[in-house]
Formats: sequence, structure tokens, C-alpha cells
Amino acid sequence: MALVGPSGAGKTTVAQLLGRFWDVRRGVIRIGGHDIRDLELESLMEQIAFVFQETFVLHDTVYENIRMGQSVSREAVLEAAKAAQIHDFILSLPQGYDTVLGEQGTKLSGGQKQRIAIARTLLKDAPVVVLDEATSYADIENEGKIQAALTALLRKKTVLVIAHRLYTIQHADRIIVLDNGRVAGQGTHQELLAGQPLYQHLWRLQSAEADKPLMEVRT
Repeated sequence: MALVGPSGAGKTTVAQLLGRFWDVRRGVIRIGGHDIRDLELESLMEQIAFVFQETFVLHDTVYENIRMGQSVSREAVLEAAKAAQIHDFILSLPQGYDTVLGEQGTKLSGGQKQRIAIARTLLKDAPVVVLDEATSYADIENEGKIQAALTALLRKKTVLVIAHRLYTIQHADRIIVLDNGRVAGQGTHQELLAGQPLYQHLWRLQSAEADKPLMEVRT
């Protein structure tokens, strides 16, 4: 399922409600048929993995940044990094997986940080995955790698995708359009293109932006 809409429409808030950053005042959010308010917070967090737009990196080694305290083998960490399309980059670092990241260590690009976050999420293997603008900071090369990583991550998962770039979610089985905190429409990409004005508007804007030349050459 994907959430789309203008900035400030409430997309990230929906994801935060799922993780009980706040509780709903009306209605119910259920996972596996259970009201999430009836679950212990630790139990709820075991079932959900988040990849947020703003990805944090600890002042620690790459290995520990992926492992995040989980009791897993080194081989499992390497396999998660490979699936997240970040393994080869890690090997190019001065000390490989033992390279220290963070403010006083090696700096990463936004796309590299997001692939580290995807590796963490793969390692956690939670049944529910929330992706909040997971390709937002990626350039064209990194976006392709992140999309490949997400393909590995999302197999057999329940997924909530928050997206700004509509082309990244046009194959979602269900797209919900939010506007000013309310559901303005829902359906498949083709259904929304056929009859949802806000979705049509957003698609036209992004299509026009994609068609613009990179630069104007004058002679």
C-alpha cells in the first residue's frame, strides 16, 4: 500500500501512528487482527521496521551500524548488505566493515545512508515494513540501487510506502491519496489517473518536470 499527497497532507503522520509515536483518537489500527494499543510496545516494534527519510548513522563501525545490537552472525550482516546493494561500497572503505562512521568518521551520502538503513531492516526481517520517502536523497545511480535493495526487502511483507515520486509506486496494489489530513481517494494507479483530480494533478506536475531538458543550450 502506498500513501501519496502534497507536502503536509499527513503521510508521515500515518506512519508514525502505526508505530504508536502517537495513538489514534478515533478508529483502530490493527496488525494481525489485534488493536496495536493492546500490544506491548516492544512486541509491536518487533513486528514493524521503518526506513525513514532522515536516516541516522551511529559513530561506530559499518558492521555495528547494520547489526544494531542484534544477535546475528557476521555472515548474516554481510548478506543483508549485499541484498541492500551496499556491500561493494563498504569493501571500498579504508577498513571495510570495520570503518568507523559518524561525525568523526567516514561520511556517507544520503543514498548510502538509506542503503545502510535497508540492510538493517533486512536483518531485522519484520513482517511489516514502513518506507518513508526511501529514495528521497538518491541520485539516479543510487536510486536504481535502492530500488533493487527494496525489491529484496519487500518480498512477502506487508508494506506501507510513503512516496513523493509517483512513478516509484505506480505498481502498488493500493494507493491512498491524502489531502490536508483526509483521504481524498484510493485505488490503483490507473484507477486514480482515471478519476481522482488531486492524483491526476500530481502526476501531471511530475511528468512535466521529468520532461524538462537538463539545460537550455543557446547558439
